[in-house]
Amino acid sequence: MFINLRSLNCHIDIYGQGPPLLCLHGFTGAGENWRPFIDDWARFSRVITIDLIGHGRTDAPEDSRRYTMEEAVNDLRELLLKLNIERISILGYSMGGRLALAFAAAFPEMVEKLILESSSPGLKDSRDREERKKSDSSLARLIRQEGVSKFVERWENIPLFSSQEALSEEIKSRMRKQRRNNSPIGLANSLLGMGTGVQKPYWEVLEKLNFPVLLLCGEYDQKFCDIAVGMQKLLPQGALLKIKEAGHAIHVEKPQIFGKIVEKFLVSNDKKEEATYGN
Repeated sequence: MFINLRSLNCHIDIYGQGPPLLCLHGFTGAGENWRPFIDDWARFSRVITIDLIGHGRTDAPEDSRRYTMEEAVNDLRELLLKLNIERISILGYSMGGRLALAFAAAFPEMVEKLILESSSPGLKDSRDREERKKSDSSLARLIRQEGVSKFVERWENIPLFSSQEALSEEIKSRMRKQRRNNSPIGLANSLLGMGTGVQKPYWEVLEKLNFPVLLLCGEYDQKFCDIAVGMQKLLPQGALLKIKEAGHAIHVEKPQIFGKIVEKFLVSNDKKEEATYGN
């Protein structure tokens, strides 16, 4: 279904009944990425998936200023208001995790629980942010010049996703098809508006988030595991799970484990839990 969020025609899907769960995909993704988990999660939750601005079937405006993290946060708030939801749990992967954290920082009173998969509060050093901003701008130009298909070929082969080489051809083909359905304008502007380089860091906000937060990282993704360790130290109710034999996209590489972890966290009343999950 489509819903108008502050003049943005946005595609969402809603499944099941119960406490609401909002699922936010990563860069080049779409709400359909969460489909393998819907049947299980919808048994205990009202699952809401969304194509974020510039992705999937949601509008991809020409103006990159519409893609800022602040704009995206306000879009989510408008979505919850239109659905008459006062408090919600949010699951965010990578870019979606950064957005989930930004929303929690802006409207903590609306967050029940937070699940951040391979996510970051942003870059602390201004010089690092400037370098990343330049890199994202170059990548945005490349997407506009070469188109989505060529970009997806490059994107699939970056070191961050090297652990996905072991996935079946069927899964890789499905992911590639979904990524290619995105708009070049949308992907380019997402980098310019929501990229890590332009995002303000949220490290100082973490200690103020007084609700359960689950941090997930794959053992092959050392960079984001180190970030998660730093985050957990600051979160009042933070739990960290490192998933064995997984890289950045845990929900793709270890879907059965991932689905069970999310379910356990959402239905549990435990505030803290630490473990390493394997097969």
